[in-house]
Amino acid sequence: MPDPDKYQNRIELLQGTLDMLILRTLQWGPQHGHGIGMAISTLSEDALQIDHGSLYPALHRLERQGWIDAEWKTTENKQRAKYYRLTRSGKRQLLVAESKWSRLIDAIARVRKPARG
Repeated sequence: MPDPDKYQNRIELLQGTLDMLILRTLQWGPQHGHGIGMAISTLSEDALQIDHGSLYPALHRLERQGWIDAEWKTTENKQRAKYYRLTRSGKRQLLVAESKWSRLIDAIARVRKPARG
């Protein structure tokens, strides 16, 4: 039986957020899918756990949109894996997504703590 406390502090991602996180992770260089998921988890101090059932469909969608490219390579563990890299179009999309995200954060902050006047 799964441990219910394990997921107590887990943060659910808003639609589109996973795409932005993947693009941001790939900005630092090519990575295979598992590595992308681990990077997101590590950088979020385990608050964001991306399961493969969400990660790989997102990677395929981003590839179809031309925001990432992929090629098969051998990992450090001598296994074949698909490595993803950010395209020029993906870099532009990352800027758009992060701008939208910043506006959303600002709007939520204004609702949470309205200006008193």
